[in-house]
Amino acid sequence: MARFPGVNKELQKILDANMDEVAARRRAREAFKDIQLGIDHILFKMPRDGLKMKESYGVNSRGYEIFSKSWLPETSRPKAVLCFCHGYGDTCTFFFEGIAWKLASCGYGVFAMDYPGFGLSEGLHCYIPSFDQLVDDVIEHYSKVKENPEFCTLPSFLFGESMGGAVALKVHLKQPNAWSGAILVAPMCKIADDMAPPWAIQQMLIGIAHLFPKRKLVPQKDLAEAAYRELKKREQTAYNIIAYKDKPRLRTALEMLRTTQEIERHLEKVSLPILILHGESDTVTDPSVSKALYEKASSKDKKLILYEDAYHALLSGEPDETINQVLNDIICWLDEHSIKTTAT
Repeated sequence: MARFPGVNKELQKILDANMDEVAARRRAREAFKDIQLGIDHILFKMPRDGLKMKESYGVNSRGYEIFSKSWLPETSRPKAVLCFCHGYGDTCTFFFEGIAWKLASCGYGVFAMDYPGFGLSEGLHCYIPSFDQLVDDVIEHYSKVKENPEFCTLPSFLFGESMGGAVALKVHLKQPNAWSGAILVAPMCKIADDMAPPWAIQQMLIGIAHLFPKRKLVPQKDLAEAAYRELKKREQTAYNIIAYKDKPRLRTALEMLRTTQEIERHLEKVSLPILILHGESDTVTDPSVSKALYEKASSKDKKLILYEDAYHALLSGEPDETINQVLNDIICWLDEHSIKTTAT
């Protein structure tokens, strides 16, 4: 665990604890959340006045206690519901806070959850025994949000970042007519070749995974270095203290690989309005597959924006002007499609 200037021994002990179980992650986040929100990052300088924010825990149908959070305009009805799907190893309580503040201040109702085993939700840290099961958990949670009488008549959009882009696409493929559109930021439709283990090692890991699915054995390059273009912002990822930073678990890695292969085979089945945003220099998820998604999707309403020289973490690791541009592109698209959906 990283060392932080000014942190006392008691707090550092909490941070040094094994984060495999949710109790340790919740203790760490509670002890550290004020420090997190105080770091010098553009996302934590977004406007948050006039917003209602709520954190909740609820047990899902599989018996997992799920953490969720919402950000709503305080004095007006939301223009639409936006349901966030976070990335690999991540949580909705760090960088996404600032993104949610910005979107809610522009009139949107923003909802997020930590998947089982991620962030503040119950389960072994970053363990995905079944990607389809994870997608079903997401559908269950956001269906309840959309059924709320306050929001049931509003347009609803999926917002997936990185692995969350794969989650959002799988949600859509299971519910082809349930959503007004989707925003996909550097979606994990294919893991970049440089990030995936060689074929021979993959075959060996597949065999071992049947015996030791939870073991942290998959070789992986430094994700922060690959994803964050700005050094200062890359260093700030250490403050995301409940993010998963170990080697991927065997079963998790295989489920992600299997899912990307499945999505890549079914790009033409994507039929909802989509906004795809990808950095041209992304070496974590392959931008060429975002181009293929744009070309092959059967959606009549689709838009692809590629950002020159940008890395994987478009909304947190780029220069401030790029982050602002990406947010503005998202808000413009949402404004247009919220009006269009409401009108129809």
